[in-house]
Amino acid sequence: MSGERQYGWMWVEALEVLDRAERLQRQFLRYLGPGADAAAWEAPVDILESAEGVLLLFALPGVAPEDIDVRLEPAALTVSAVRRLKLGHSDAVIRRLEIPHGRFIRRVPLTGMPLTVSATRYERGCLEVHLERALEK
Repeated sequence: MSGERQYGWMWVEALEVLDRAERLQRQFLRYLGPGADAAAWEAPVDILESAEGVLLLFALPGVAPEDIDVRLEPAALTVSAVRRLKLGHSDAVIRRLEIPHGRFIRRVPLTGMPLTVSATRYERGCLEVHLERALEK
């Protein structure tokens, strides 16, 4: 195997490892400081850009639409929500919890041309946020 091919293979492998590490990190709670909402989790997000604007798709399984807050700031889009823990019965014993619950917050930095929220839609546990490029004045 040539050195160039080996280097390319190693680079791809390193990027895959970094991607896996980032996904795992987002699955765990993180401490935000003192207070009732000190622990938070981050939902995965897909970001697609086109000539018209940006589509962000957040995976929020089990989150009620009324518990979701979307805020567009000049340099970022912030989505926050609460996934409430639901036990089937009052005498249920938790054996495993893999889906995060509690407070959620995800801040996605935005750069370039100013954007506005053109539409949001929550369907099948996913929040779609459509951003369009703001008209220049």
